[in-house]
Amino acid sequence: MEGKHTVQLQSMKEEKDQLQVLVSKQNSIIEELEKQLVTATVNNSVLQKQQHDLMETVHSLLTLVSTPGSARPAPAAKEERVTFRDCAEAFKSGLTTSGVYTLTFPNSTEETKAYCDMESAGGGWTLIQRREDGSVDFQRTWNEYKAGFGNPAGEHWLGNEFVSQVTTQKRYVLRIRLADWEGNEAQALYEHFSLSGEDLNYRIHLKGLTGSAGKISSISQPGSDFSTKDADKDRCICKCAQMLTGGWWFDACGPSNLNGMYYPQRQSTNRFNGIKWYYWKGSGYSLKATAMMIRPADF
Repeated sequence: MEGKHTVQLQSMKEEKDQLQVLVSKQNSIIEELEKQLVTATVNNSVLQKQQHDLMETVHSLLTLVSTPGSARPAPAAKEERVTFRDCAEAFKSGLTTSGVYTLTFPNSTEETKAYCDMESAGGGWTLIQRREDGSVDFQRTWNEYKAGFGNPAGEHWLGNEFVSQVTTQKRYVLRIRLADWEGNEAQALYEHFSLSGEDLNYRIHLKGLTGSAGKISSISQPGSDFSTKDADKDRCICKCAQMLTGGWWFDACGPSNLNGMYYPQRQSTNRFNGIKWYYWKGSGYSLKATAMMIRPADF
């Protein structure tokens, strides 16, 4: 019996030792959990304080904005944009690549798009007209010729109002480039060009003709008023803009009309209402391509 008790006591002692080891481990785990709980509590307090500070800042900003006469941030300074009156100014600023540029009306913020020829005859030319493929209808109204129409990169009319305002500021030259269907080209250069205002029907003024498109000007002189299909300003009892189509300085229908009907090559002869420049190709020949461009005389 004593031997059995001794064995049982030994077994109980071993179990006690195991329990003590287990309790010791549990205490370590409990201590670690307590540390983590303390850390979480501290972090939660920090987050609560940050949230509180943020709310205070938001309330302060709302109060500042809602207070009359309160200081507000100064608006950012606007970036100054360089503007050009014509393509010559763009060229002199260093922009020497041909293409479409934005030009500004004199003494105004109104803008228009124009094609700048920066390569021909020294560059700096502002195109005011171009015909090349018949893609644009030139039988337009007075207001359309006034404002301009078409695509500056292709066929277009820049606009009588812009051209009038620009050419009355200083002396301009007009260069007209012509091409026929046989591969020939010619040009007419007027040393002095300007348009009167709309009150004088955008009357054209030209002086000093040179070039290979005829020794006599195909634009009637002295200056004629501009006419369109809905505004008959010519010197003929007929209506030249309706007979010949397009808007132009017709005089008594006259020896030129670069805004006439565009005819393809096989239909380009014996055309009374075609693209005409009499003193180069005669009255019935309709040209393949034309371009009208201006540049200051002192360029």
